[in-house]
Amino acid sequence: MKEKNFYSISEVSMKFLEIYLNTFSPAGDENKGQEVWKKYISPYVEKIETDLYGTVVGIINPSSSYKLIIEAHADEISWYVNYITENGIIYVSRNGGSDHQIAPSKRVIIHTENGYVDGVFGWPAIHTRKSSDEKKPNIDNIFVDIGAFDKREVEKMGVHVGCLITYPDKFFLMNKNYFVCRALDNKIGGFIIAEVAKMIKKYRENFEFGLYFVNSVQEEIGLKGAKMISNAIKPNMVIVTDVTHDTSTPMVDKKVLGDIRCGKGPVIVYAPSIQKDLRELIIHTAKSKKIYFQRLVSSRSTGTDADAFAYSNKGVVSSLISIPLRYMHTTVEMVHKKDVEKTVQLIFETLKEINSKRKNKN
Repeated sequence: MKEKNFYSISEVSMKFLEIYLNTFSPAGDENKGQEVWKKYISPYVEKIETDLYGTVVGIINPSSSYKLIIEAHADEISWYVNYITENGIIYVSRNGGSDHQIAPSKRVIIHTENGYVDGVFGWPAIHTRKSSDEKKPNIDNIFVDIGAFDKREVEKMGVHVGCLITYPDKFFLMNKNYFVCRALDNKIGGFIIAEVAKMIKKYRENFEFGLYFVNSVQEEIGLKGAKMISNAIKPNMVIVTDVTHDTSTPMVDKKVLGDIRCGKGPVIVYAPSIQKDLRELIIHTAKSKKIYFQRLVSSRSTGTDADAFAYSNKGVVSSLISIPLRYMHTTVEMVHKKDVEKTVQLIFETLKEINSKRKNKN
């Protein structure tokens, strides 16, 4: 099957992606990242709204009674300052699924009212550790050092319990094909839906329904933003895009997590929350447009905003298209450029197919 490829990421789009990924947006404080996203999508939609917690919605055909959402989430995992010792050492708690095993020796940024404070996750030198009593990093023993003499100096620097902590790792392109950065989960989804809006404008597509581009907050701490915005918009149909695990890397069990690989196309998900007819329409669209795709079973739940939408408002027709991603919840998350391009194309073509069916029905 030969693929039809008419979408490719432009230099302008790449610049937006880099700026968007490099802008901090920890769960509960996504505003800076959302401002970048809102500015980019503004020329391609008719109206923009922001809810009380920071979810941003770009709308085409806001007066239509039938509402279709395409959605991603904007928040990234992070840490909170949880406890400060008398010696000025900072212990942390999670804000989302932050990985304690990657923390030691990582640089961090602490967000204060007066700006950013640099720090590091310290770890005892190998010379000081006993091989017979080797301790593994865990949430109880990892700590941040900001070079302060004592607790009083920490507080003078503006750091207090409740301050957010993020990693400063920046975006880079590896081997011409892989985007590498923290927070690709799921800012790559926000990039994808913004590019779909851009394509709609470029090809002057007119839809029979209201189209809502939703960049939700607080997915990493329990799908909270999606729950709120679904109650506000009351959509008829939702297409969620998020990331899923590339299972081709070492120490991952394909028998448990499926056979998924970066570069082989978007992933169409099977789960109880995924409405069958919409999923089959997406699969039909992929086949008819010669877009390679992969299949994944998520069993009881997808763990994404698709679950929140599906079971809201007496039930919403929901689906999920995922992007293969390596090293989730680390600072070197990786996605393949081709998968991103194919997902933009698949969503765009699916919207056209839904529009055609609604025209024929009417």
